[in-house]
Amino acid sequence: MSNAPVLYAVRDGYAEITLNRPDSLNSFTAEMHAGLRDSFERAPAEGARAILVTGAGRGFCAGQDLTERKLPAPGEVLDLRVFLRERYNPLIKRMRELPLPIVVAVNGVAAGAGMGFALAGDIVLAARSAKFIQAFIKIGLVPDAGSTYWLPRLVGPVRARALAMTGDALSADDAAAWGLVWKSVDDDKLMPEARALAARLAASPTAAQGLTKQLMNASLDNALAAQLDLERDTQFMAGHTKDYLEGVKAFREKRAPKFEGK
Repeated sequence: MSNAPVLYAVRDGYAEITLNRPDSLNSFTAEMHAGLRDSFERAPAEGARAILVTGAGRGFCAGQDLTERKLPAPGEVLDLRVFLRERYNPLIKRMRELPLPIVVAVNGVAAGAGMGFALAGDIVLAARSAKFIQAFIKIGLVPDAGSTYWLPRLVGPVRARALAMTGDALSADDAAAWGLVWKSVDDDKLMPEARALAARLAASPTAAQGLTKQLMNASLDNALAAQLDLERDTQFMAGHTKDYLEGVKAFREKRAPKFEGK
């Protein structure tokens, strides 16, 4: 296996992106951020129609690699905004703006920024042994990488506050029961199920998938009237795709459709 911090492979029409620093539970470094940037740019440019993200080894992502971050000298102030402005915020925004469905297979611990990164996916599967931890409080920091955006919306403000303020681990089964992830699965079934899902999405009408993603993103902040108007306008765009015509034609001909993502 390559020593690159991020691995990229193409399978059945989708791009598989693997965090590859297993000895450090795939914690984030500058080099890993660069690899993720390249991978999320490469996938649509090369015609991938879906993306699967996972981690190598026994962890998904333990958050920031603190050994990479130097402690400030006496009297010096470390500006953590730089890390968010240059690394984490662009990564999370890119994932949400990408017009491709992103499946995340959480194969182990997802802690700190690793948890926020996982939640930025569209459909999240978790191995039953996986844990979700808002670890920021353990080192005197506040949640970032989108955690304070996703958690209240996914699990409600009461649970979101408790997760953030205690740093307690949440099991995969509880994460699924709370609506934090799509489902938890047995460890040995995680990657087969995640790959099957990614392949299924890649063969779907991915133009409509991208438009659906835009609608879901907007719905988090829109009032009902605004969302209805957006659905109307977006449906207009979906109705002009080749996939819509193929879907209707296949339905009338009683056959399986062959979507192109256009």
